[in-house]
Formats: sequence, structure tokens, C-alpha cells
Amino acid sequence: MTAHAVGQLLLALAVVIALARLLGAAAKRLGQPPVVGEIVAGVLLGPTIFGAELSGRLFPTEIRPALSGLANVGLVLFMFIIGYELDQSLVRGRLRAAAAVSLGSIVVPLGLGVGLAGWLAGRHDVDRVVPFALFLGAAMAVTAFPVLARILADRRMVRTELGGLALASAAVDDVVAWCLLAGVVAVGGAEAGFPWQVLLVAPYLLVMFGWVRPMLRRLTVVRARAGRLTPDVLGFILVGLLLSCYTTELLGLHAIFGAFVFGAIMPRVDGSALREEILERLEQVSVLLLLPVFFVIAGLQVDLSRIGLSGVVDLALILVTAIGGKFVGAYLGARSQRVARRPAGALAALMNTRGLTEIVILTVGLQLGILNPELFSLMVVMALVTTVMAGPLLNVIYPRRLVDRDIAQAQRAALGGPDTHRVLVVVPEGERAAELTALAVDLAGSRRPAEVVLNRLLPYPVAAVEVGAGLHTELAGMTAAMGELARLAESVRSAGLGAPVLVRYATDPRGELAGEVATAQPAVVLSTQPADVDVPDAVWVTAHRLPARPWPAVAVAADGADGPAALRVAAQLAAGAGVPLVVESVGSGGGARRANAAVRALVRQGVAVDTGGEAPTGALRIAGRDVASDGAHLTVQGGRSVDAADGQWLVPPRSREERDGCDTVPAPGADRA
Repeated sequence: MTAHAVGQLLLALAVVIALARLLGAAAKRLGQPPVVGEIVAGVLLGPTIFGAELSGRLFPTEIRPALSGLANVGLVLFMFIIGYELDQSLVRGRLRAAAAVSLGSIVVPLGLGVGLAGWLAGRHDVDRVVPFALFLGAAMAVTAFPVLARILADRRMVRTELGGLALASAAVDDVVAWCLLAGVVAVGGAEAGFPWQVLLVAPYLLVMFGWVRPMLRRLTVVRARAGRLTPDVLGFILVGLLLSCYTTELLGLHAIFGAFVFGAIMPRVDGSALREEILERLEQVSVLLLLPVFFVIAGLQVDLSRIGLSGVVDLALILVTAIGGKFVGAYLGARSQRVARRPAGALAALMNTRGLTEIVILTVGLQLGILNPELFSLMVVMALVTTVMAGPLLNVIYPRRLVDRDIAQAQRAALGGPDTHRVLVVVPEGERAAELTALAVDLAGSRRPAEVVLNRLLPYPVAAVEVGAGLHTELAGMTAAMGELARLAESVRSAGLGAPVLVRYATDPRGELAGEVATAQPAVVLSTQPADVDVPDAVWVTAHRLPARPWPAVAVAADGADGPAALRVAAQLAAGAGVPLVVESVGSGGGARRANAAVRALVRQGVAVDTGGEAPTGALRIAGRDVASDGAHLTVQGGRSVDAADGQWLVPPRSREERDGCDTVPAPGADRA
């Protein structure tokens, strides 16, 4: 390349990156995946809007080979990411239903696409009708797993039953569709006769899964020793990726299949940190530079200004075949597994998403000469339409209220019955998690049935991956949080209590906590943060730095409106820890009357209460939130339904005749009649 050509290449790259980022951000603001804006950017830079002359000035012929080379590298990295993000755990327990949905969403559009190819072949002078028909059918059958996963994540549907089934179906669809397309490409790319080199695909796969895959597992050990992804490890992976791509090219397949297979064999067990670091590094190069160039190369082949009336008719038939075939096939597959009508319709809408995956397939068809530029342009429009319509159509078929219902149902399914005495712990990250869990066990006391709900709302990652599904970071964070809370739950169960674990991502964790409380309906909420959400029917306990165990006593200041609630909490903790309860103050006026009534209720129950003593050093100190009590370890806010005389005690009141059967552990020295 001449110096002038190098300058033109650099200018073209600057324009491509700027426009791709600008339109990607605009698409995101409109509720669409960023890839939609980037595809549109590629089409805008082509001849459709500004004409071939202006497009040719910005991307002159002499720099297009360099742009094509960069685009192919970006394509390889994208397919590696797609293969790497496929997770077998997505289909566990859902294989039958996912296979039915996937099979329906492939077979019906494939058959309709082959039928449509007979019509299009005569109108577009297609010479090799069989490869064209097979390719068009395969292109109609594809679902873009990354875009589907992003839609589900944005709508908080990943952890619902519908979201899980959609992910599993798309994962199965991806594997089947890529295998089908590989065969079509092998046939379509052969000059004449049978492509015998394709027979070597089976040995290639055996080597990749039987020898290369175990070798790659050692990378997790190397990464763990270094504590980070080193350049040597990343270099080793890139060399393996490129060799795999080269091999599939030699076998008569496209390089993208080698990239997909290499991503599929990358280590997953104990490899979440490695995967996150690799995908984060590759995204910087792929999203910012290489894929936008790929969109431009694809966009330069799209010219909608010349399609005419006949082209509009062809486009309408393509859209009806693609959308109708995918929708009907996925819907019937879901209904065959007794999925209800609305969820089946939602699945059908999601499986219609095609996105960047479709553009990749169409580009391969154009490179092999299976598609001509006019058909390529029409199919790109189909890919854009089906991607843009997926989110809004899903909102119509399965509105937000149904999603919220599914989330609540999933959480309620993990909880005990409605009569269960429940303590919800907002589990913090770090060393205080175990401290709060032990405190929650004390607050649950000996009530049965009772459970300690371990809850954590995770903030969404600041920068989600735009190339792939973007789920690897979220799933890794979810897995880590679930593992940590599961270990805490074991200590709760050892005390004879239930211990459901609720973990999910939230756009505003603090703001969405009220919904978690409303779903769980706990008697007590335990957190390290004060209650700034509306929880009228629960007692909110804020834990500050606690004294070391064992406590010599539990001391409470029963002043103010929250005094009775603070006394309730103190009584339960004293009973649970088997230490005296010391009431340091009861205030005056109406607050004193309420506090004294609460103390008398505890005494009638058989709890030893010292109302005139002084708490020893090291005692656990508790106060109502509306009382300025320096040095309080716990501050308590009572709900609207909390009253000294309502009988809703953590340590339930019992008559003298019932005390022998009381399930509450009394404090030492309590009078047990």
C-alpha cells in the first residue's frame, strides 16, 4: 500500500469507529441491542443512502482488501466468543423441551425457506439451485443466541422458567444450525462433485475434543498461579484459534466454523475467571475496531436503491417466510411440551431474533457466490427487521407484569409455606456475611417452622459485553454469589432451620429490595444498611459493628415509638443466646407506657427481665431507630403492624398453662411453672 492509501485506510477506520459507536449508543437508548445500530452504520456507509460514488471515495478500491482482512479477523473472534459462551448447564433439566422448541424453529423455516428458494432462483438467475435452496433454508432457521440472551437479561428474565427455556432452546438451535450450515457450505463451496475433504471433519473434531480440549484445561491452572491472564496464555489461545480456523478452511469449511469449535472446547469448569478475562480483552479489539469494519464490508454490498417493485415483492415473501416459519415452528414445538399459550408465543418471538449471527451467515453465502448482491441486500433487511421487532413483540405478548409475576413465583417457590416464621438477611459482601447469618439464626430462635432467607441483589456489570451474549460476567457473578450463600446456608440448616437462597441481578439493588421483602413477607429484615424502603409489616434490624461473642447480656433502650420492636428483638436474642435481658431505659409518657406493657408481656411469658440493672461490658446493645443511642450495636425500626399488645412477638406470648409446651428458650433464671 502507498502512503496515500495508508492515510485513507486510517481515515476510513476513524469514520467507521465513530459512526458505529454513535449509532450503537442510539440503538441502546431506543431499547435495541447496540449491534442493531452498528449494522445500520454499515448500511449507511454503503451505496444505499449516499450512492456508490461517495461510498467509493470514502472506501476506495485500493484499501478494500485491507478492510476485508480486518473484517475476517473480526469475524473469527466473534465466532470464537459465540462458541465460548455456549454453556451446557443452560439445557440441564430442560433438554426435552428445548429440543422440541429448537427442532420446530429449525424444521419449519428450513422447509419454507427451501420452498421459497424455488421461487427466488428463477427470478434471480441462480445456477446452482440445490446449494442455494439449502443455504436459504439454513439462513431462515438461525437464531442469534447473543441478542436473545441480551434481551432476556435486560428484562430480568434469565432466572425465570421462561427465560431458562428460551436460553436452552437458543443454545440447542445454535449448535444444530451451525452444523447444518457447515454441511451446506461444504456442498456449496465445492467446485464440482462430492467434497471428499469434508470426510476429514470427523477426525478433526475427535482431535479437538479428545486431545486439544484436555490440554486447554491446564490453562486454568496456569492462570490461577499467575493470578491473572498473562500475555503468554492469551497468545497460546490465539495461536490455537487461528490454527483451528486454518484447518477448517483446508477441509472445505469456512474459518468461522474452526473459531466456533475452538470456543466450544475452551475450559468452563473452574475457568470462569479465565473466560471473563479472555472475552473482556477480545471485546476491546473486536467491538471497537474489527466488527465495525465487518459491518462496513457487508454494508458496501447492500444497495437497496435498485431493488425496484419486484425486489419489494421478494422482500415481503422473505419476511413472511422468515418470521412466520420461525414463529409457527417454535410455537408448535413449545405447545407440544405443554407450554402455555403466552409463554409459547414469547418463545416464538425470542427465537425470531437473528442479529449479527445472520449477517455472518449471509456474508459467507455472498463470499461463496451462493447469494448475489441483490438477494444479500434483501436478506440483510430481514435480519434487521427480525432483530428490531423481537423486543417490542415480546413486550406485547409477555408484558412486564407477567415477568414480575414469574420472578415472584420463582422466589416464592424457594421459600417455605405462608405460616413460616421468616428472617430475611440482606447478605453483604465480605467478612460480615457470616456474622449477620449467625445473628439471623438467633432471631429465628426456636420458632418452627422457621427459615432464614439469604438474599443478595447484584448490580449489573458496568460494561456488558456487546459482541456475545454478555452473560458470562453475569453468570460468573451469580455462580460466585450462589456458592457463597450456599455455604452460609449450611450453617443455618445445621441449626434446624430452613435456608432458601435468593440471588438475582437488579438495575437498582437498593430500590428493588422492597419487592424482595414483599415477596418473602418476613417477620424480620436484617441488614447492615438502615431501612430506606417501605416495609410496613416487618421489623427492620440494622446491624452495626457487633461485640465479640459470647455476649454477657443483651441490653435494650426501649424508648420511643420503636421501643417495643427493639424490646422484641432484644428478648429473642437474649433467649437465643441464653443470656440476661437488661432494659436500660423506658423513656417517659406514652412511650413509657408502651414499653412497660411490653416488659410485662415478656415477664408473663417467663422471660427474666432486669429493668433496673446496668449492662455489663461487652453486652449487645439494642435501641429503636428513633432514639439517639450512642454505642448501639443494633438499631430497630418497627413496622406499622407492630404494637405492644398485638401479640406479634418474636418470642410468642404464652399463658402460664402453656409455658411447659412453649417453644421459646427462656433466659437463665426465668420462672418455668
